[in-house]
Amino acid sequence: MLTVVVLAGCGASGSAAGPAPRSPSPSPDSPVQLCTRLISYWAEQDIIGSKWAGLDWEQKGLSNEQFGLFDDIVQEARGEQRRHGTDAALDLVRRRSAARCKAANGATHSSENWRPPS
Repeated sequence: MLTVVVLAGCGASGSAAGPAPRSPSPSPDSPVQLCTRLISYWAEQDIIGSKWAGLDWEQKGLSNEQFGLFDDIVQEARGEQRRHGTDAALDLVRRRSAARCKAANGATHSSENWRPPS
C-alpha cells in the first residue's frame, strides 16, 4: 500500500508567511523618453547604413511629428558625418533627439495618416 503525504506551508520557521515580496515594477517611460529612444535609434540606423534604415515612419513606430524631428536630425547628422565622421554624427543624433523630443513634449501629435516624402 502506497501512502502519499502532502506537507503544505511547512517552512523552516514554521510561519505561514506569504510569498516573498515582489520588487516594484519599473515605471513606464514618459513620452519624451520614448520619443528620444525611437528617434535616436532610427537615426543611428540611418547614419550607419543599417538594412533597416529604409523602413517607413509607420514601420518605425513614429508619429508624424516624430518623423519630422527624425528627418531634420538625420539631415543635420549627415552633414556632421561628412565634416567630422560617423562617431560625431552619432553623438549629434543622441543630443538632438533628446533636446528636440523634450522641446516637443514627446512629439506624439499625428494629425494625418500619411505624409508625402520630403
